[in-house]
Amino acid sequence: MKKAAFLFPGQGSQSVGMGKDFFENFQVAKEMVERASDRIKTDMKKLMFEENDLLEQTEYTQPAILLVSSIAHKIFENEMNIKSSFALGHSLGEFSALVSVGALDFEDAVELVHKRGLLMKKACEGKGAGMMALLGLEDEKVENMCEEFRKEGKKIWPANYNSDGQIVVAGIKEDLKAVEGIFKAEGAKRAIVLNMSVASHCPLLESAVSGLRPYLEEFLKDEFLSKVISNVTAKEYSSKKEALDLLTKQLVMPVKYKQSVRNYEDEADVFIEFGGSVLRGLNRKITKKPTISVTDTASLENSFESIK
Repeated sequence: MKKAAFLFPGQGSQSVGMGKDFFENFQVAKEMVERASDRIKTDMKKLMFEENDLLEQTEYTQPAILLVSSIAHKIFENEMNIKSSFALGHSLGEFSALVSVGALDFEDAVELVHKRGLLMKKACEGKGAGMMALLGLEDEKVENMCEEFRKEGKKIWPANYNSDGQIVVAGIKEDLKAVEGIFKAEGAKRAIVLNMSVASHCPLLESAVSGLRPYLEEFLKDEFLSKVISNVTAKEYSSKKEALDLLTKQLVMPVKYKQSVRNYEDEADVFIEFGGSVLRGLNRKITKKPTISVTDTASLENSFESIK
């Protein structure tokens, strides 16, 4: 049996119809959708399977993605019963990773990320917050440019280190628009202001930190079945105490996704992404190790063959 590392996507992986195949084919999926709906008093079936305006709002996006990832992982676990070498999530996905290793109960996690979304939304209200994806620039160049922009009074920070040549910055949307041409003039192949109303993983979320901590203290457990890789440090942790510190910092510090994969790729023969395929795309640019996605029944069956 190959050594498998489990991956969990973050915001941006949502789409209408997500998880529907699992819902229609597995009783456990129906039960998990019902339990999530009850926990946050939201019809998750309607949210995920029907056209609506809520799925793009972060307080609903986050529990929906965590739900689908947890369903995919649960079904896989029921069929294969293997433990991951490590679990790694991108942003929100770190909470799905914690569910997969037993450090969070599934229903607690649904409520936790719903609250997280509300806190993030409140922290950014009235600020005109936003994010921008940059392609074709080196990390150090982006970091230096952001530092210069801040000296000029603009609020812009590196937020997601996705892969070489792909980095996301966060801050005030008008500031991002103002420097779009500067990034391109400095060599960016693309500079795209994203359709988002929050600025994740930057100091604009500082006011959300104190609000999130009590929920983390209530819901986190000291029962890690395997280690989780922190977005903040790109290093492993396996205790509630560490998680409390790292998950509050995660709100205001950048996601070191590519660094995490590179730091631990030698501990896995294959990466398995649950509930999405965004990270599989990123991994193609980061590692030579194969990455497979589990998003429906067909891909679930393919995953069994990939780890034999």
